[in-house]
Amino acid sequence: MKSAVENLTATRVKLNVEVPFEELKPSIDAAYKTVASQIQVPGFRKGKVPSKLVDQRVGRGYVLETAINDGLNGWYQAAVQEAGLRPLSRPEVEITEVPDPSSTDGELKFQVEIDVRPEVELPDYAGIKVEVAAAESSDADVDKALDELRGRFGTLKPVDRPAADGDFLTIDITATIDGAEIDSATGLSYQVGAGTMLEGLDEAVTGLSADEEAIFDTTLVGGEHAGEAAQVKAVVKTVKERELPEANDDFAQLASEFDTLAELREDLAKQAAESKVVGQGVEARDKVLDKLVELIEVPVPDSVVEEQLEAHFNPENAHGEGDHDTEEHRAEVKANTARAFQNEIILDAIADKEEVSVSQNELIDYIVTTASQYGMDPNQFAQIIDQSGQVPMMVSEVRRRKALAVVLGQAEVVDSEGNKVDLSDFVRPAGEETADVEEAEEAAVVPSDDPAAVKF
Repeated sequence: MKSAVENLTATRVKLNVEVPFEELKPSIDAAYKTVASQIQVPGFRKGKVPSKLVDQRVGRGYVLETAINDGLNGWYQAAVQEAGLRPLSRPEVEITEVPDPSSTDGELKFQVEIDVRPEVELPDYAGIKVEVAAAESSDADVDKALDELRGRFGTLKPVDRPAADGDFLTIDITATIDGAEIDSATGLSYQVGAGTMLEGLDEAVTGLSADEEAIFDTTLVGGEHAGEAAQVKAVVKTVKERELPEANDDFAQLASEFDTLAELREDLAKQAAESKVVGQGVEARDKVLDKLVELIEVPVPDSVVEEQLEAHFNPENAHGEGDHDTEEHRAEVKANTARAFQNEIILDAIADKEEVSVSQNELIDYIVTTASQYGMDPNQFAQIIDQSGQVPMMVSEVRRRKALAVVLGQAEVVDSEGNKVDLSDFVRPAGEETADVEEAEEAAVVPSDDPAAVKF
């Protein structure tokens, strides 16, 4: 078999394949057996009909067609592998020449057009410069953290006053369209200012006391009327405020392992500082990736975008958003799809260059973390991704995270005040804090020149 690749665009190729008759012969023999098992000829058992009788009954042309149809995918796959292509789209096949059915010579020729992963040229990405926000924590950060902690131990008590921001309400709502009621609910709990229910609800209920009501216009966000304009009546049944426990040594003992409020505040200050550093790491990571996308041109195949649009807006898809199919939403999906594809191609190329690998422990860490985000048992989650064949995808994702961590580890990061930011802890492999490089290698832990993205 011979194949040749013709580049049509940066992401689309035409594959010209020629299969000589001697390579067609096994498929033709198999086709005769297939056809022989499908026909009945008096005096012959099913599947034992001689080739000449098969030719008389259905014609050699039909046998040849069966052989080509059955073998086409195998020849296509072999040609793709021989050419080193990484297809992205379904192949568009055109058969241009077939052997003469009356002859035992000739060859099969076909052409295939496919979108393929583009090859990118990596620049020198060592020392990329990015600026992040300063990470100094303040007393206000500690006060906020302390108030959040007090809020977990707070109690709700009814108040005889109009609702204000942060209050907890019990409300009844009724939605109508053109005067016809289309939905209602009673006894809903809602915190004023949360913004998690209906647009305009916060403004409508603020200032209302118990047994008072307000009517406002909104756009529905769920159900069969999602995206439609509606009029909503909200009736406030109760108003409650959260009463926080007093911040003192007793509270410190109740809410933590510390004996005094001063010790608790000191620990909260430490956590706030660490949180700021993590925030710097996340900001630096995102800006480094933005820089890479700016530096490296990655053409995006139309088929990749169209496939995502179809999946996103197909109303027959359980996850489709056909009700929100607008030009603005489509533009957003197109932009997000293109950016995700560019990120993937760039990080895969960096991972190849840096020879990044993924250990079993790193994959397990990623699965455990992802499972917790979905609120699932890690073992159950692992079984699901294994049964659905998504383990390679998970491995690729961890590998890309590690590749980006490599670039981030080489970047020059400063804060808004010009101070150099040390992100070594942010990109340090798991276990490096307690083992030097030699011990890490003995324990099969990724060495420091190939940073894992566990914290990342």
